[in-house]
Amino acid sequence: MFGFFRRRRTPQLEAQWLVVGLGNPGAKYTATRHNVGYMAVDELAGELAPVPGIKALVQVRDGVAYARSTTYMNTTGEAVGPLAKELGVTPERIIVVHDELDLPAGKVRVKLGGNENGHNGLKSITEHLGTRDYLRVRMGIGRPPQGMAVPDWVLSPIDGDISGQVALAAKAVQLIVSEGLAKAQNVIHATR
Repeated sequence: MFGFFRRRRTPQLEAQWLVVGLGNPGAKYTATRHNVGYMAVDELAGELAPVPGIKALVQVRDGVAYARSTTYMNTTGEAVGPLAKELGVTPERIIVVHDELDLPAGKVRVKLGGNENGHNGLKSITEHLGTRDYLRVRMGIGRPPQGMAVPDWVLSPIDGDISGQVALAAKAVQLIVSEGLAKAQNVIHATR
């Protein structure tokens, strides 16, 4: 069933997990709501490096590959699909960290699979993996104020300090990897 995910054995890319932070590349998007996934991966991984033939920046540490797509949000799957294949990581060991309109700003929630709810980055990943059954760390950004279009909201700068939310999302990833989804949900969902 998961023949697509057979390891190609590139020595520098050995990992049991793939953690992907969603966002848009480039300085103009750095501090926007759509880039909170990038921020969480940066917290976990530090410096990322390009991988030849893959549209992503990657850091592999302790069996976990941390990645940021070098494509724009709407085509993130072009990085995630080939990287998962290169690593031999199956969807149930892929953690996608992303912005979530349906959660209040500051909240973090964890789940496996589900609908993409209009999130084009998730749609692209689902298309390239051929399944929705990958793990998600959802970082709440809230809904736009009345009269503001969703694209304008997600591409606008974040208000205030979100370092606590970024740290909580990073903790969620660490808990999933070390103790499993149920434990991560119990800990993270209990956080106010």
